Amino acid sequence: MRVGIHLPHIGRKAGPEAIRRAAIQAEELGFADAWSSEHIIIPRGAPYPPSANFYDPVLTLTWAAAFTKRVGLGTSVLVLPMRHPLPLAKELATLQNLSEGRLILGAGVGWLEAEFAALGVPFRERGRRMDEGMAMMRAVWQEDPVTFPARHIPAVIEDMRMLPKPVKPIPIWIGGSSEAALARAVRIADGWHGSRLSPDQAAPIVRRLREQRPQSQFVISVRYGWDGKNEDALRTRLATYRKAGVEHILVEPAERELEDWLHAVERVARAAEPLIS
Repeated sequence: MRVGIHLPHIGRKAGPEAIRRAAIQAEELGFADAWSSEHIIIPRGAPYPPSANFYDPVLTLTWAAAFTKRVGLGTSVLVLPMRHPLPLAKELATLQNLSEGRLILGAGVGWLEAEFAALGVPFRERGRRMDEGMAMMRAVWQEDPVTFPARHIPAVIEDMRMLPKPVKPIPIWIGGSSEAALARAVRIADGWHGSRLSPDQAAPIVRRLREQRPQSQFVISVRYGWDGKNEDALRTRLATYRKAGVEHILVEPAERELEDWLHAVERVARAAEPLIS
């Protein structure tokens, strides 16, 4: 099992020094990867997410990449339908090259309708925009020149070029546990990235995905929020996820202050030491 850690780019602990320290720490402690999340704009007083102070996920990972050499970089998750695929494809290809091939794109359709409305993106079309956006990004990453017949996203791409290409293919892991998300992961993705599922909840999904996508290159990942209260319980929980067939787990400590967060990450590393590879 590979174990990743979330970066402190959300809430009052967030900032350039926090991200720098956490990225270096993740690499030094042997974590497989360091992750960022996305919300662009949220309603005042919304019960979730708990803070509107969100550093941009792509720029956060770019900053983290500048201070590290080995640790992977992932998004948990980018809400693809909210963005136009072409500038996003350019940003991600650039990050992949600047980091020398360390990027994993966790991607989902999103759930916060008010956020879509603020961005002028039709919420009811997010599934179609997700599928077409993924196809468009892969086309401009792989083809030169590229022609892409867009239907749902405003774009006219005929005999055009986008360079540089990613130095390595960017794997796409689909986030979410809805029927649509699981079907999309099986159909067109390189992995699945579930969120806040217990091992018992994850196990039947893992079995289903493995039956449909038995290839070892298809990665099954879960994001787990840890309250920081019991290191032994965390060790047991990680082992239970592994027994359920989860191959990668992203741990997100709950601490709100930076020093508490960094200490929690050290405890995660101790609990995960038998699993980190």
